[in-house]
Amino acid sequence: MLILHNARIYPLDDKMPSASAIAIDGGRVLALGEDEEILTQFGGGKRAHDLNQHPVIPGLIDAHIHLQHYALGLQKVDCEVPTLAACLKRVAGRAKTTPLGEWILGHGWNQNLWPEGFPSTAELDAVAPNNPVYLTHKSLHTGWANSAALREVRIDSSTPDPADGKIQRDAQGHPTGIFFEGAMWLIYRAIPEPNGEEVAEAIRNAQTKLWEMGLTGVHDFDGNACFDALQRLHQRGELCLRVVKNIPVDDLPHARALGLRSGFGDEFLRIGGIKAFADGALGPHTAAMLQPYENEPENRGMLLLDAEEILEYGQEAASAGFAMTVHAIGDRANHEVLNALEQLRALEIDTRSSGTCPLRHRVEHVQLIHPEDAPRLAELGIIASMQPIHATSDMPIADRYWGARAANAYAWQTQRNHGAVLAFGSDAPAEPPSPFWGLHAAVTRQRADGSPGSEGWYPEQRLSIAEALQAYTTGAAYAGGTENLQGKLAPGYWGDLLVLDTDPFTCDPDMLRNIRPIGTMFAGNWVTDLEI
Repeated sequence: MLILHNARIYPLDDKMPSASAIAIDGGRVLALGEDEEILTQFGGGKRAHDLNQHPVIPGLIDAHIHLQHYALGLQKVDCEVPTLAACLKRVAGRAKTTPLGEWILGHGWNQNLWPEGFPSTAELDAVAPNNPVYLTHKSLHTGWANSAALREVRIDSSTPDPADGKIQRDAQGHPTGIFFEGAMWLIYRAIPEPNGEEVAEAIRNAQTKLWEMGLTGVHDFDGNACFDALQRLHQRGELCLRVVKNIPVDDLPHARALGLRSGFGDEFLRIGGIKAFADGALGPHTAAMLQPYENEPENRGMLLLDAEEILEYGQEAASAGFAMTVHAIGDRANHEVLNALEQLRALEIDTRSSGTCPLRHRVEHVQLIHPEDAPRLAELGIIASMQPIHATSDMPIADRYWGARAANAYAWQTQRNHGAVLAFGSDAPAEPPSPFWGLHAAVTRQRADGSPGSEGWYPEQRLSIAEALQAYTTGAAYAGGTENLQGKLAPGYWGDLLVLDTDPFTCDPDMLRNIRPIGTMFAGNWVTDLEI
């Protein structure tokens, strides 16, 4: 048994809004209360830590992360730099240490920050002519390849666009090296895949970084290789995160044939929903729009699935006990998804009489939603899975390419006011996975430098710290079906918690971004050293 006392504990539980001591045993919370009560009842001869009035909160949950991509991305060239020249310099540096012919991989570039706009093969050829190079966009919805990579996969002017993607071409019809959406797989298929042990080792190492940021749970949106790696770690007792594993829609027939369903698993690894993509992303201008992008009258983005197609997948998923979790960024994509889920709700077999809950369908991102569609998530019982850090990262390009429509973008308070459950995450590696960066964005709608001003960007959408924390705890737990075990500090709940260096409820909101866990506990054990 472990006792933490002399602390400012925020259980995030309406039944006990505060406490100064907590007892943990067998990986779960045993009791909370005041110091004298807990120490008298449980403290004799037991391990006790005096926390010297440091704040304690439940472990935080990232409700949308690409765990394999994030873990492997720690080994890639970091291309999230403000200039094209800086990106090329980093690629050139990696080329000097990479054997001839081996792939150079990177992530994070964003042409919206570069005066040159979209780059091309020529720039990469100049710094890495002897290696195939492939760099993914910050959004993960676009890729940039050099000529060696195009030769490797035999892509030229005669290569057709896939149905779900686009190859950017110059005036002569030659590929420029930029691949949108499904066309990215034309390159991916040639890149050597890390084996299961390599992915598992990368995730095992990445856990440490996630603990240090304050994460004890994640909802993963990568594919079956990630699932395999997570199972390897779990079997060895090395998985020290609560993982909800979502399944790509292409694997739905296999998952259904195996008899899997949402909620299957244990306290470490469980099945989530079926993930589908309705559209692209704002960064590469592929998010599906009701009206064209500003100054791009012919571009309304790319609708990858319409309502009829989503409904078809949804019926197959729901009949097997799977919830749907659908990526939708543009206002048209959100409209189509909600139309599909409205029909799906009407068609679902009512299972409440057997004691089970309706399926917890989710819309991932909900970045821009038409005002007429905004109430529909709550009305349909659809979870709004959103990423606050996207707002502060995207606000300049949202203003530039969505114009006045940006007033309805990243509208967390609107969704909360309508009654939708908010589940917050990062979309890492599209954004850094630090939940305290996300909390800062949710509460201030400002960047780290204070821009765009003291009130933040569309300040009516700001949340209180309590509201934002709920989305990283109780809301995310609800989205994963673990609300009776996770997201609070209460008797019987999992013993996952953070000891913080700064109190998020009393500090200046500008300081939220800099809060650091000085101790992270998972299942009743310290997974980072307690710095007291």
